[in-house]
Amino acid sequence: MCSRRGLGRVLAVLVLQCGLAGTALAQEITLKLHHFLPPVSPFHTDFVIPWTQKVTKESGGRIKFQVYPSMQMGGTPPQLYDQAKDGVADIIWTVSGYTAGRFPAFEVFELPFMANTGPGASRALWEYVQANKLNQTEFKDVRLLAVHTHDEPHFHMIGKAIKTLADLKGMKVRAPTRVTNKMLAALGAVPVGMPVTQVPDALSKGVIDGALLPWEIVPAVKAHELVKFHSEIDHKSSWLYSAVFVFAMNPGKYAGLSEDLKKVIDANSGAEASAWLGRVFDESAARGRKKAQERGNAFNTIPLAELQGWQKVTQTVTDEWLKDLDKRGMNGKALYESARQLLRKHDAPK
Repeated sequence: MCSRRGLGRVLAVLVLQCGLAGTALAQEITLKLHHFLPPVSPFHTDFVIPWTQKVTKESGGRIKFQVYPSMQMGGTPPQLYDQAKDGVADIIWTVSGYTAGRFPAFEVFELPFMANTGPGASRALWEYVQANKLNQTEFKDVRLLAVHTHDEPHFHMIGKAIKTLADLKGMKVRAPTRVTNKMLAALGAVPVGMPVTQVPDALSKGVIDGALLPWEIVPAVKAHELVKFHSEIDHKSSWLYSAVFVFAMNPGKYAGLSEDLKKVIDANSGAEASAWLGRVFDESAARGRKKAQERGNAFNTIPLAELQGWQKVTQTVTDEWLKDLDKRGMNGKALYESARQLLRKHDAPK
C-alpha cells in the first residue's frame, strides 16, 4: 500500500511528465527564410508564400515564418549557403554554382544540352542527389529540402541578336556559374560571371553586352527594359544549360524540432517540392516573355540545325568536367551517366 505522501509524489511526477509531453507537442517555432530575389519574383509569390503558408497550416500554426527576400538579412547571394550552415538563417534558397567549384558532382546538371523541362529535370536532380548520396558529402552541412533547375535560358542582348556562333564572338555575356562561363568561352563569347542581382547594373553601365537568363527572372531584374534583343533557343533542342538551386535548412534547427513538426517539414520536402519549384519557373516563363513583347523588343529563334553545331563545340566543356571530377577522386563518368539516366526517366527530350 502506498502512503498518502508517496501517492502524492507519484501524481506529481505524472503531472510533470504530462506537462513536458504537452510542451513538446505544443512546440511553436518561427523560422527565418532568406533568399536573394525581390518579392515580386515568381519564385517568391508562387513558391515561397504558398509553401510557407502550407507548412504553417499543416503544423496547426506551430511553424511560422519570417521571410526575407532581396538579401534583407545581409550578405550576398554566394554567402546564403553558409548562412544556413552557420545558423544565420534557418532556411535559404540560392544557386549552388555561385560558390565556384564547391559542389562539383552537383554541377553535372549545369552541363550543356542536358535538361528539357523544369519539373522533369528538377525531379531527376533530386533523385540524383539521393542516388549518389550528395546529401552526405557535398551537402552534409545543411538539410536539403529541395533542389531544382530554372526554366529554359536565352540570350538577352543590348545591341544585336544572336543568330549564329559568329554573332557571339567577342561579346561580353553574363552567365551564372563556372560551368556556364566555360560554355560561353567555348562558343567564342567573353564570359562574365555574376549573380543575377548584379545584372541590371552591369547592363545599364555596359559592363556586359548581354546576359543568359531564363524568362522567369527577366521582369524581376528589369532586363527587358535594358536590352533590345531576345535570342531564344529552338524549343526542339535541349536547353543550352541549367543553373541548379538548393532550398536548404540549418540542420541544428531541424534537429531541434519535435518529431511531429519534423514530419511536416519532411512532407513538404523532397521530389515533389523540387518538381513544384521547377514547375513554378516553367509556368512563369510566358509572363516574363510577355513583358518583353509589350516593350516592342526584337525576338529571334536560334534554329535546331545551328544549335547542333553548338552542341559539338561545347562537348569540350563536358569532357573537361569529367576530367576534373576524376582528378578530385570521383567517378565523373558514373555521375554523368547517373544524371543522364534520371533525365531520360523524368525529363525526356522534346
